[in-house]
Amino acid sequence: MGKIYDAISERLEHFLLAQNLFFVATAPLASDGHVNLSPKGLDTFAILGPTSVAYLDLTGSGVETVAHLRENGRIVLMFCAFEGPPLIVRLHGRGEALEPEHPDYPDLAARFPEHPGARAVIRLELDRISDSCGYGVALYAYQGERSQLPDWVARKQAKEGVAAYRRAHNAKSIDGLPGL
Repeated sequence: MGKIYDAISERLEHFLLAQNLFFVATAPLASDGHVNLSPKGLDTFAILGPTSVAYLDLTGSGVETVAHLRENGRIVLMFCAFEGPPLIVRLHGRGEALEPEHPDYPDLAARFPEHPGARAVIRLELDRISDSCGYGVALYAYQGERSQLPDWVARKQAKEGVAAYRRAHNAKSIDGLPGL
């Protein structure tokens, strides 16, 4: 049976930090807007406090999470056990996208391995922390991180640069909301 927690317990912290993959979901306010769900990895998650977490947002083909957070702040992170005992943990809350110019960005970004493609830190204040059984989640064996994103960033830096890519591809969400 699932449980709701007031804070991230030591047990949940251990579980969350052990996961190599988590999912981020956001949605615009418009009923005809697109709900976004993105997988995240590359050691980009951190626990800031009992009801506060963050993750490093890396350059990608879209900017939905940033745009949705700017519009309404709603966000949920989901962690699934793909190895070991079954468990799903969801972290619901209000989030904000902190770009490198934000005064809190340097201290938060220092919590993560260096990623040249980092474009923001997403900081969440949690209002619901819950778990559920995870009995229906398949077992998968972790083989390692993919190198394609860091390799792509390195190639982009050598050409027009990641900043130019962001200006061209991350200025607006697929629904036309402001991005970066």
